Amino acid sequence: MRRRKRHILVDTLGLLLRPDVHCAGMQDRDGALRLFERLTARFPFLEVVFADGAYAGETVQQAAPRPVEIVRRCDKATRFQVLPKRWIVERTLAWITANRRMARDFERHAETAKAFIHIATIKLMTRRLARFVNS
Repeated sequence: MRRRKRHILVDTLGLLLRPDVHCAGMQDRDGALRLFERLTARFPFLEVVFADGAYAGETVQQAAPRPVEIVRRCDKATRFQVLPKRWIVERTLAWITANRRMARDFERHAETAKAFIHIATIKLMTRRLARFVNS
């Protein structure tokens, strides 16, 4: 069975800006480099990139077109604690995974998996827009 990692870049509302899917053997820092390609040309309004501890390191800092702030967990917390900036990405991944096709990795190619991430977020946004228009 092939294992894959999904990396997504979202805005502060949790709306998808850019997804990437690659093999699980690649480190998260290398996956971030792929997300940063052509980032400022497409999204010039971005000011800061928030990331979790897996993206810490000089490699990501140098490759990032904008400053990267690492949101770290509190070490002394013994129970679950919501970290607002990290929760945005986790929530978006949960919205994507709510689609049956995205619950598991059924796709043969990474590009197909990436296309289904786009389709899942398009479905999410059209439902939100329809709810807003009907109100």
